Amino acid sequence: MNSNEPVLFLKSFLQSPKHVGSIIPSSRFLASKMVKQASWLEAKAVAELGSGTGPITRYIHQQVQDSTKVLLFEMNETMRNNLQTAYPEFSCYPDAARLVESMNQEGVKQLDYIFSGLPFFNFEPELRNTLVDQIHKALKPGGLFIAFQYSLQMKKTLSEHFIIEKIEFVPLNIPPAFVYVCRKKETI
Repeated sequence: MNSNEPVLFLKSFLQSPKHVGSIIPSSRFLASKMVKQASWLEAKAVAELGSGTGPITRYIHQQVQDSTKVLLFEMNETMRNNLQTAYPEFSCYPDAARLVESMNQEGVKQLDYIFSGLPFFNFEPELRNTLVDQIHKALKPGGLFIAFQYSLQMKKTLSEHFIIEKIEFVPLNIPPAFVYVCRKKETI
């Protein structure tokens, strides 16, 4: 972790607590738990929503194949610029609510995995619903949405669009977090 990351993260939280969700970046335990859910040899395209200072991005970078397309979404301009500098081979976008449009710009038809650190329950219901809809549209049939949250409040909303395969508790994070592993329901 870069020595400026905690300061940048705290500053972002203080400026916009509803959009940042925590005062410090995610732990390596949380990032590792999330990224280990993916079969990286098969992944053609993945996205990370709410990349922040990149704690999960680092683990994605370590696992991803050269041929895998990676899209990062971060609304904070300073963090997004830092991510683009650190990971020039990844594409960075400011608005996760425009996920499908961003995929189209990259020529990506569907995603195998979507990782998320977005604090869904802090958002207005309209934005939360837009994000869940975009995630659902973006994933391939059977694709995984892997998200961490600080509560179980999103369980009902996510179960309407996905099969929740498991929810794992990660105590070694501040605050402790839940990792949701959700599979896109097959359409009939």
